[in-house]
Amino acid sequence: MSRPPLRHAEPPWPRAADVVARETAGWVPYPIHSFVLKVHSRCDLACDYCYMYRSHDQSWRTQPRTMAPATVERTAQRIAEHLSAHGLHEAGVVLHGGEPLLAGDAALARTASTLRAAVGDGVRLRLSLQTNGVRLTEQRLDLCGELGIRIGVSTDGGRAAHDRHRRGADGRGSHARVDAALRLLASEPYRPLFGALLCTIDLRNDPVRTYEELLAHRPPTVDFLLPLGNWHTPPPGLDPGGRRTPYADWLWSVFERWYGAAVRETGVRLLDDLMALLVGAEPRTEALGLSPVRYAVVETDGSLAQDDSLRTAYAGAARTGLDVERHSFDALLRHPGVAARQWGADGLCAECRACPLHRVCGGGHYANRYRHDTGFANPSVYCADLAALIGRVRGRLAEDVTRLATSPSARPAPSPSPSPSLSLSSSSSLSSEVA
Repeated sequence: MSRPPLRHAEPPWPRAADVVARETAGWVPYPIHSFVLKVHSRCDLACDYCYMYRSHDQSWRTQPRTMAPATVERTAQRIAEHLSAHGLHEAGVVLHGGEPLLAGDAALARTASTLRAAVGDGVRLRLSLQTNGVRLTEQRLDLCGELGIRIGVSTDGGRAAHDRHRRGADGRGSHARVDAALRLLASEPYRPLFGALLCTIDLRNDPVRTYEELLAHRPPTVDFLLPLGNWHTPPPGLDPGGRRTPYADWLWSVFERWYGAAVRETGVRLLDDLMALLVGAEPRTEALGLSPVRYAVVETDGSLAQDDSLRTAYAGAARTGLDVERHSFDALLRHPGVAARQWGADGLCAECRACPLHRVCGGGHYANRYRHDTGFANPSVYCADLAALIGRVRGRLAEDVTRLATSPSARPAPSPSPSPSLSLSSSSSLSSEVA
């Protein structure tokens, strides 16, 4: 008895995406306006949830430790070329890693001057640096002030919450050093350099206490990051069946504390974006909504990559086969993995497109959608949590609108205010964990 022939399976999304057909039908890519430069590929912490060093993709091991001056120069030329070709007069560059401060002060100064010289006086280049804070000293803050570099710092809250994950290779916690650095950053004259705090959610930490521990540093913005995971490796404590929504519960507690304050104490980027989308405005990051992804990652060897968070899916998921020596950023825009994230609802799976919430959640963070058989053409593993959080926030806003309409003297709730246009989080607007 002969066996039936095996059916040929289409390659998982987005490798199956037909970019040529899309362009023939009239699609024009949105130009890149944010660039993430991996100036150093190693780190001085060994955080146990790090997407760079603890994921399926271990390609960091073959990357040069630092970005060579010639690579910086070529990258700067490519950025200038791209901005000029598309008539852009403003862009953002994040100096990233690993830990970018390991590159050294001279390398950071050289990189900043090279970038600004390449784009010229006609372009406003917003430079930022994402650090774990361990090496952030008064001397380096002075340097960042001279170079016009804003700073984002990763911290998970108070000592117990922070040191549970953010430890050195010797097992010692980093909270004391990071807390001292944040006290400096929040003080005069350095406060204008303060960009944001990034905090990865741990369900074991009390949400309101965590928020208030972060708030003690008076950050202009806080990014609460959902732990990276997917349908094969779900995030800690998540119920993929959606019977419980622990991450929605955690963020709702933060929302009530933040939104209910008598005055606006800080921005919370995820919640600001959610509120903006619910009232028809545009979000500031890619964590929610359908705005086209418009950032690029340059590795220390000059290779062009997708969002680092894709490393959590499988080895090579972020790889494009392109590099700054041979390829323009326009070539990156036509890579299926990049192009598909500019297609709005057309880049979502059928299940997401049929959901009335998809214009708000945007299908969730791209890395959280992965399955072995269907690639990224799936709802987010956080689907139930996102739906629950959106429903609660929408209900609260509707109640306030009704209350204001019937009682003109009622105090209006704090309105969302713009966050910095370039997210300091990770490659992504980057809404992912950083080393």
